[in-house]
Amino acid sequence: MRILWRPFEFSRRLLKVESCNITESKSPIPLAWTSLTQKLNGTPGIFLLCQRKKLSTMPELETNQRDSELFSPPSDVRGMTELDRTAFTKTVTIPVLKVRKEIVNKLMRSLKRAALQRPGIKRVIEDPEDEDSRLIMLDPHKVFSHDSFEKTELSILKQLNVNPQISKYNLELTYENFKSEEILRAVLPEGQDVTSGFSRVGHIAHLNLRDHQLPFKHLIGQVMIDKNPGITSAVNKVNNIDNTYRNFQMEVLSGEENMMTKVRENNYNYEFDFSKVYWNPRLSTEHSRITELLKPGDVLFDVFAGVGPFVIPIAKKNCTVFANDLNPESHKWLLHNCKLNKVDQKVKVFNLDGKDFIQGPVREELMQQLGPVSKERKHSVHIVMNLPAKAIEFLSAFKLLLDGPPCCSELLPIVHCYSFSKDANPAEDVRQQAGAALGVSLETSSSVHLVRNVAPNKEMLCITFHIPASVLFKNQTITLENHEDPPLKRQRTDKAFSEEKIQIASNT
Repeated sequence: MRILWRPFEFSRRLLKVESCNITESKSPIPLAWTSLTQKLNGTPGIFLLCQRKKLSTMPELETNQRDSELFSPPSDVRGMTELDRTAFTKTVTIPVLKVRKEIVNKLMRSLKRAALQRPGIKRVIEDPEDEDSRLIMLDPHKVFSHDSFEKTELSILKQLNVNPQISKYNLELTYENFKSEEILRAVLPEGQDVTSGFSRVGHIAHLNLRDHQLPFKHLIGQVMIDKNPGITSAVNKVNNIDNTYRNFQMEVLSGEENMMTKVRENNYNYEFDFSKVYWNPRLSTEHSRITELLKPGDVLFDVFAGVGPFVIPIAKKNCTVFANDLNPESHKWLLHNCKLNKVDQKVKVFNLDGKDFIQGPVREELMQQLGPVSKERKHSVHIVMNLPAKAIEFLSAFKLLLDGPPCCSELLPIVHCYSFSKDANPAEDVRQQAGAALGVSLETSSSVHLVRNVAPNKEMLCITFHIPASVLFKNQTITLENHEDPPLKRQRTDKAFSEEKIQIASNT
């Protein structure tokens, strides 16, 4: 038994190659089929050769299907619930080309088509019978004999004085050589969905397993750790995000139970206890989208700020930020992350219920932002409400929030409110929900952005709109003075002052 080392999936894996006598193959039959013929005939070590015409009744398979069969784990791992890595060992027959070791690099450039393209397996190995030679692994579905080479390939072989005769090699595959998806597809019941993806939160793989996968949950967790460098813990969500603090219960499937983690998103660092706060790496693009909408000097109110994925990048743009979260753990890590990213002097942090935050700090700041001096204001005011399950319910807190006459429409706050929808027309559904909460129609005064597909027939969306003055202000009387242009106002004031002087002169 010879042992070769090969980096696989970013870590060093062990690849075993079984020594055997190299025999020439003159048959045009794919070696993958001859291996199958050997198995069916129960004659180990003997490859039964026959003419291709004898297999003419076999259906032609797609290359990727045949590759999947050849390089899939053994069938007897089906139904395994406790991971046994040794059970994944199997031997496959691979065509090889014997060449002198000094010409390998030059030759490989010309054999890209014919060479084996299997991640984790070396395409060039040592010859167990000749230390001055190397064996080039070839694709068993493309190369059957020397006649399988194209003219250009045969030409370069001739130039380099390489015998195009194909030999066979027994290659032992182990657990280390299979991808996570291949392992799970072999283990789980045939025809069932396979979990190969997950959300990565630092060193944690966060899965959301379906019912039919639960009997295999510990095996799935361990496979995710094995096949993804840097992952040391795999967890599964065991309930929906329906509690007050927007986190969820989780079960550690495999690995360490440490939920204190560090992540980097859009060039900013965040630290938190994943078991006690909300974090979704799939919202990275949405965080960037909103950040790009604000300009230096703008004001942001984040009603459900979490640990700061909107707050920190926006504060870095020299914006004034008011951030709130009801969860004490989120509040703690929000303060920590503001200091970590050196924006703590630009962010005011609150630990309030969303409605109390809107009717307290938000109201106080808006009274100043939209007061008499606001006519000279050039910056925008944005309000982010990222609590998709309930955020629309909090829109009613803006009703008649401010005293005084309404300001001009371009100064009104811009709301970015998130929501889920299972409706056939999700954008229209979200508009109607938001409009109902505010008591006005938003059909022509809002835009809806599709954030992501959360589940089959369930979308996450963001509706953006200016809060109508009729909703925001108690006093609906609009005075000319509050809305006319400054030059016009100065002309009217000058005229009134002149008329006043004339009246005073006539009285004297």
